[in-house]
Amino acid sequence: MHTAKLWVKKDGDLVWCRLCSHFCRLESGDYGKCGVRVNQEGVLKTLVYDRVAAINVDPIEKKPLFHFQPGTRSFSLGTMGCNFSCAFCQNDSLSQTPKTTGRISGELLSPEQLVNMAKSRQCFSISYTYSEPTVFFELMLETCVKAKKEGLTNVLVSNGFMSRECLRELRPLVDGINVDLKSYQNDFYQTYCGGSLKPVLANLKTIKEMGWWLEVTTLLVPGLNDSQQEMKNLAGFICRELGPETPWHISRFHPCYKMLDRGSTAVATLEKALQAGKEAGLVYVYLGNVPGHVSESTLCPVCGQEVLSRSGFSTRITGLREGKCSKCGAEIAGYGM
Repeated sequence: MHTAKLWVKKDGDLVWCRLCSHFCRLESGDYGKCGVRVNQEGVLKTLVYDRVAAINVDPIEKKPLFHFQPGTRSFSLGTMGCNFSCAFCQNDSLSQTPKTTGRISGELLSPEQLVNMAKSRQCFSISYTYSEPTVFFELMLETCVKAKKEGLTNVLVSNGFMSRECLRELRPLVDGINVDLKSYQNDFYQTYCGGSLKPVLANLKTIKEMGWWLEVTTLLVPGLNDSQQEMKNLAGFICRELGPETPWHISRFHPCYKMLDRGSTAVATLEKALQAGKEAGLVYVYLGNVPGHVSESTLCPVCGQEVLSRSGFSTRITGLREGKCSKCGAEIAGYGM
């Protein structure tokens, strides 16, 4: 076990974890809500510092990030554990297993090895993903530092529930992030995710202010967060607080984990959400898990020319020159465009 960061020792052996917005207070022997941090006789330990449970080379578009170094490959990694317990989790074998069985597995890999692997595979970035990267903060932090020194960018795919202290530590190291904004209802977060909405909204605004490239994803679950009012609320918040240039990915739900009681989201429902995003003033709105949909590609917001053509996770630059539309010269928002 590796000594964790971002915690405070209290009376006796009590420790106060400061990593995420749960702020767990743990007696000796207690585990945090993430399942991968434990109080060992008054010292907080992380169980996943050197246990990498998933590694892949992915298109950056799979994160999904459509306006960040488009067309490049990202070395993607994750450990077990998560500070949420989403009933519709698509990676529950990674995220929930430590909490349900106490088992933590993964390959012994150091930050230096991970960066070398990314470079050898000609990746432009390292993505911290699959489970919630906040919970493997120590591994992520050290890998980010080494990646930066080697000219790689750092990307998070997160539920946005990290603490302000965590964000401050990562601020100079991270370049881009996709945050799951799961709903605009606190009840939804409490009932189906084991979290709360307010810290996520606050962190989204902080991330925008810090200058990381930000994209937002919402999974529409039939009957739970897919009403017209919900879509308007989500789109309104993104446009008003994060900016109209912030890409919004509206993702199609498929039955999984504990939520097998409903079918996949209707494409018509997704298209209504897309329209709500456009009506709110968002410039870039995309539908996810709907292969071949016209919304996959990026159009110039001024003249309408296609600048990035996408099919699945494959991207072709069709009308983009040095970050601008090749037809009218309008700037296309993004990082490394």
